Amino acid sequence: MRYRGSCHCGAIQFQFEGPKITVGMGCNCSICRRKNAVLTNFTVPPEHMSIDVEGSALSSYEFGTKVAKHHFCNVCGIFTFVETRLNPGEYRVNLGCVEGINTFELSIEVYDGAAI
Repeated sequence: MRYRGSCHCGAIQFQFEGPKITVGMGCNCSICRRKNAVLTNFTVPPEHMSIDVEGSALSSYEFGTKVAKHHFCNVCGIFTFVETRLNPGEYRVNLGCVEGINTFELSIEVYDGAAI
């Protein structure tokens, strides 16, 4: 399936391909626990992700091993997607940013990111 999403102000827009979204993923690592985002429970390879950014609105935060890149809009502050530590270069998308997805209606799988 093809999905579309954006940050709150629209400065970051993206599209990706993936399976039908019926479940979300929560992570208990130190950053994900604080932002409490519901992510795709699958990773999106870069060839299935297109990202359009107005100017320099896309910012990234790295910590620890600096492999994972947590991307967010520096205009409205919304976390949009992360390039993962376990699959560098592949993405997990913040489902709260995806059109037509209501994260409050999804069951959530918990990933033990705190253990890695």
